[in-house]
Amino acid sequence: MNQQALFTRLIQYQKERFPLVQNGLLIVVFTCSAIAYSRLCRGDISMVNWKDLMIGIFTNLTFFFVLRISDEFKDHKEDLLYRSYLPVPRGLVTLNDLAIVGATLVVIQVSLILFVQIQMLLLFIGVWVYLYLMRYEFFVKAWLKEKQVLYVISHMAIIPIIDLYSSGLDWKLSNSTLHLGILWFVALSFCNGIVLEVGRKIKAPEDEEIGVITYSKLFGTKGGVLLWIFLLTVTFLLTLGAIHHAGFSLLAYSMITIAYLCSLIPPILFINEMNANSAKRIEAAAGIWTIVMYLTLGIVPLLLQL
Repeated sequence: MNQQALFTRLIQYQKERFPLVQNGLLIVVFTCSAIAYSRLCRGDISMVNWKDLMIGIFTNLTFFFVLRISDEFKDHKEDLLYRSYLPVPRGLVTLNDLAIVGATLVVIQVSLILFVQIQMLLLFIGVWVYLYLMRYEFFVKAWLKEKQVLYVISHMAIIPIIDLYSSGLDWKLSNSTLHLGILWFVALSFCNGIVLEVGRKIKAPEDEEIGVITYSKLFGTKGGVLLWIFLLTVTFLLTLGAIHHAGFSLLAYSMITIAYLCSLIPPILFINEMNANSAKRIEAAAGIWTIVMYLTLGIVPLLLQL
């Protein structure tokens, strides 16, 4: 196939497996929030250099996209057996196509780090070491697959590691030290990663698929929803702690509380009406909650103090 055809197919691939608008918005807000929260904890209310910010956003976006590609390799056998409708099994793109795209993105990442942000090298390597271990399921794939809770925890640990990298765009590039307050941010980001993961894997009974693990299947439909509510509540409480630690105003408390209460509506409705549309609203609520949470944790307070 010609290059134009490949480009068209890759556009379709991202629509299905890594929607750039949706994921891009989350990653932009996540990156900016990590930087802003770190700066506010250090008492610095200035904006980060725009060039460093753009590189950080690009690096984080490509971290997650390469992780998506890695999952295509990791889950290929299962996808062929149970999810033949996905882009790779049905032949929209090949694993080789994705490998070329991933390798190209890595080369760009490494070039930016080596020639523009060399101070970020160790943090950057830390992310890639963990991504490599995730790609090979920490070399205990069969054992890990049997322990779904541990599996999720081990994979969500990438979020705190990327947190540290993102916050480093503040303290590392400012020749400062990591503020302990960032540990609040790391903890709630880890929990929120699980909120997103569980939220996208709650299905109505008629939408469950053979060979596809969902939390509504593991814990029962209502049990999966109650788990999501519990995780959301833990994340909410950690966010309150982070807000208190940074000394944010009443506005931050109000924003996050309203977001939390609104996020409880979709799961409650789903319990009363278990169908595909109501399940999708839980996933949407997880995404909206995440955006509001990160806006509240750094971006809005920093902008208000400029």
